[in-house]
This record gives sequence, structure tokens and C-alpha cells, in this order.
Amino acid sequence: MNKKIQSALISVFYKDGLEPIVKELARLGITIYSTGGTQKFIEELGISVVPVEDLTTYPSILGGRVKTLHPSVFGGILGRRDLETDIQEMQQYKIPEIDLVIVDLYPFEETVAATTDEKAIIEKIDIGGPSMIRAAAKNFKDVLVVAAKKDYAAVTALLQAQNGETSIEQRKSFAAKAFEIVGHYDVAIAKYFNTTNADVEYFFHSETHPKIMRYGENPHQPGVFYGDLEKIFNQLNGKELSYNNLVDVDAAVQLISEFGLPNPSEGGVHTDPGTDDGSQVSATSQTPLSGDGGLVFAIIKHTNVCGVASRKTIADAWGAALLGDPESAFGGVLVTNGTVNEITANAINELFFEVLIAPAFEDAALNILKSKKNRILLQLKSFPQEKNQFASVLNGVLVQANDEGNYAEWTESGGREATASEKEDLVFANIICKHLKSNAIALVKGKQLVGKGCGQTSRIDSLRHAIEKAGQFNFDLKGAVLASDAFFPFDDCVKMSHAAGIEAFIQPGGSIRDKDSIEYCKQNNLAMVLTGMRHFRH
Repeated sequence: MNKKIQSALISVFYKDGLEPIVKELARLGITIYSTGGTQKFIEELGISVVPVEDLTTYPSILGGRVKTLHPSVFGGILGRRDLETDIQEMQQYKIPEIDLVIVDLYPFEETVAATTDEKAIIEKIDIGGPSMIRAAAKNFKDVLVVAAKKDYAAVTALLQAQNGETSIEQRKSFAAKAFEIVGHYDVAIAKYFNTTNADVEYFFHSETHPKIMRYGENPHQPGVFYGDLEKIFNQLNGKELSYNNLVDVDAAVQLISEFGLPNPSEGGVHTDPGTDDGSQVSATSQTPLSGDGGLVFAIIKHTNVCGVASRKTIADAWGAALLGDPESAFGGVLVTNGTVNEITANAINELFFEVLIAPAFEDAALNILKSKKNRILLQLKSFPQEKNQFASVLNGVLVQANDEGNYAEWTESGGREATASEKEDLVFANIICKHLKSNAIALVKGKQLVGKGCGQTSRIDSLRHAIEKAGQFNFDLKGAVLASDAFFPFDDCVKMSHAAGIEAFIQPGGSIRDKDSIEYCKQNNLAMVLTGMRHFRH
């Protein structure tokens, strides 16, 4: 059912992009009702406009809080044109039919991001805007609603092509968009008010910027990503990120956030266009590990760390990370917290990989790495700010806080205290282990991952795998340390590790048989640190 627009109500916060649609309405002879700044904007275009106050016979009151909340406005929007009683009442009370509603919302999210001033934030909770949008969307059989400036061009083209007429399908489509916008707005407000409320009865989450993936985890699975990647990265090269790329990239960013981002060197560095130099990159986290400047390179494969090292130079960090498991590195996701220079780029270029993430790139390095057009290069601008993790479980959503921090306490519980070098490796290993999957074991020597076991159904199997990996790539485990994501249920892991040359351990503790492992360490003069914080990860 086509409807010709006779009148429009326009009240928007953002005026950019509004001029063409207003001019088209004027060309079509459509009566325009407006208020406040929007009314002034339209009048300055030389276009006739009827103030809402003339319609309601009430001025804008309470500092602008109340101006459109009136039966003359909502009656005009909600009146059913095919219901005789509605038409009679509208005529009785001199309520005009409103066929087009163009309304956006106060910038609540933008205000929350820009200030902590509660008064300013509260004033950006829109009341009239959502009410008018919902009313118009509800009455889509008679009314076209436009709730976002991104749709102005499409509506202008529609009015031009159809001479001011709209179809029922078009109106229903815009109504769906309008409800999505209002729903997202309400979620943002609810989340603001519930930040300190532990007793939240509802799951609040809304993401915009949908991106259709080529497919999901497998080609027969459709996939969509909801989120704004541009807040996190500048993509400097390569194809679109796939579902599997995104999962691995997330794991890579989580890992590198543990080490922070040292200031990239100035001069010849490709940085965020919005900054002057790499020192302004906003991705910061914990203080980098002491001893070598915290320059870290890591390789991620199927969301697990398969190689990682910390060194004084980025090139050395890359070389050591690759040596940890050059076999698994093939086709992986690479991440570093330092500037990728020409020397490092030449070394990396020899390997087939999917994605490289770094806070900055030297121009010469970029030229080398861009030699393969599909290779994805991401400049890390900031770390994700979401405090929770989500999983789809049993027709519901499982929510938990992020696993932040690395240990609550440091309790020396073995036969001796860990040496200074062991302590550095134990801290490093504990971080790496946190980013491996369940029943995780990380073997570290000289801030280099030399063996790992993950995703196994028993911890001893993970340890066997880790030791075998170390042997496969000719690492001597004498002097290496071991990190476990959860407690040792028996002393078999300690015994097997000791036999392989490992003499220092870090684990959360908490087993009813902790004493078995502790006693073995005491008898054999081995260091064991209990942290009291488990990092189990399915």
C-alpha cells in the first residue's frame, strides 16, 4: 500500500546531511513541522517551517526537556488513517496527520565516552526522541520513520524516485531500523546505570557495525561480526579478516596487552593518522616486564601461543619466538608490542603467515611486508575495553569477567627460593600459560617459550606434549621453568619435569594433595611458587 507524504516532523541533534532531504520535501510541497535548532536550520535554508509550538500551543519548557511530548504531536504520529474513530478525534482536536518523522537521538554514548560529569550525561538521555521514533515505527502502516542520519541520502533518493510516495514494505523496513536504534540506545543507558550494580537481572549488550563474514568457522557455517574494528586497528594491507582470523587476532591482542606497548621509535614510522608519532598510540596496559625493555613477539595458532619471546631488540624477539615452534608458526597470526623495522620485516617475510599486528611499522618494513597483497597487516591503536567475556550456552549467554591480573600472592613453597633469573622466567611463563587452553603447561627458558602443552584431557598429557615439543626443536630443559594454569593433582608432573631438567615451578595451588608436589620439591631442592590464582581456560 503506497502512501503519499503530506507532512513531516523533523527534530534532529545532528544537522549534517539534512539539507538535501529538507530541500526535497520543500520541492514536493510537504508541510514541515520542527522545533528548536532544527527549525532554525530549516529557516536559514529559506524553507517554510511550522514551529511545533504552534501545533501544541505550548512553548518549549523546563530548559527544553519538554517540547514535543504533547497529544497534538503524538496524535498526529499514532493516528490510524484507516480507523474512522481516530480520524474523527484528530479532526475534533485539530491534530494534523504526520506522515514522515525524521528524528535522531541525543549523543548519550558519545557523552559518556567524553566526560564523567554525571549531570552532562543525564541531560543526554533523550526522552522525546525515542518516544517519537517508537510511535512512528509502531504506526508504520501510515508513517515513514527515519532515525539515523546515515539514511538521509537513501530517503532523499526514495522521495525523488517515487515523488514523495512510500510503499508499506519500505515503511516497515525503516521501522525495523528505528527499533534497532532505540533498542541500542536503551541498552547503552542501562549499562551506564548498572556499572556498579552487582544485582543485574538482565543481560545488556548491543553491538552495531555488523560485518558479514565469507563464512564462519567452516564454509557451511554463516558468520557475522558485530563490532567496530577501526577503534582497535588500522588495516594497512591485505584481505578482509575471516572468522578464524578474528578469533586468533583476539587471542593475540589479549596476550600482547599483558606486556604493554613501549613507545615506538620516532622517524620513518607509520603510525595512526590521528597522531603525530608513535608515542601517542593509546594501547597501554601493564608495565612491561623488567630486564629487557619488554619487547615481545608472539605467534598464535588456533588461539594458542605456539611461540613467544622477550628480547632487547624486536628482531631478536621475533627470531626467538619462531625457534620455539617453527612448524606450528606456518599460517599463524603474529603480534608484537614494538615497532616492526626493516631487519625484522625481512626475517618475517620468509614465513607464510596470515596476520601481523604491531603498534607501528617503519615505512621500509611496510614496503617489504606488502609484497604479498593478501597478507593482513594491522596497526594496533588501542586495546578492547570490554570488561566481560561472552559465550553462547544452552540457548542462553554465559557472562564472566575478564581474567585480569597474573597472581594474587607469591608464596615460595619449595625446597629453596627461586633465583632472580628464575623469577623473571616464572613471571613470563605464568603469563604465557594464562593464554594457553585447558590443562595448560608452559616451559620457559630465558624468556622464551621452549615447550607447551594445551587442550589435553589430563595435565600429565599436556606435560608430555610440552617436553616432546622442546625435544623436537632441540631445547635443553636444564634451567627451564614450568608454569601450570591449575593445580597439580598429583606429584607426577613435578617428578617428570625434574627428570627432564626443570628445577622451578609456578602454579596456583589448591589441590588437596598440594603437599605431595611441595614435599618432592623440598626433598630435591626445587623451587615452587604458589600464586593462589588459577588461569584455567577452556
